[in-house]
Amino acid sequence: MLQLSSLVSIADAEIQWSAIRAQGAGGQNVNKVSSAVHLRFDIHASSLPPFYKERLLAHRDSRITDEGVVVIKAQQFRTQEKNRQDALVRLRELILAATAVQKARRATKPSKAAKARRLEGKSRRAGVKAGRGRVDY
Repeated sequence: MLQLSSLVSIADAEIQWSAIRAQGAGGQNVNKVSSAVHLRFDIHASSLPPFYKERLLAHRDSRITDEGVVVIKAQQFRTQEKNRQDALVRLRELILAATAVQKARRATKPSKAAKARRLEGKSRRAGVKAGRGRVDY
């Protein structure tokens, strides 16, 4: 059971696992042991609340397929159990990142003092540049 919040969780039956051989260097161990794991999580068929489903499907992430399936490949560790835990942590982070509600931006404008400082700085700079010109006697 993967806990997302105090009210929302994902049952183990909704997550599909498959063991695969890890890529990259590693010698004999990597060639004969299937220590990497593929996690597959179908968003449409899950028991997540509709808000979570909508936000996940709208989230732009390469790990979410067009069919609405989250695919995570974990192969960082030497043992399958650690890779399973890593995949679950990454799934949880993905779901929480997709459902995080951004704070609404409030439009602001510069204060009168800030405008005055900007214009004063511009006029000072213009005076410096004008002083570089040709001197007429």
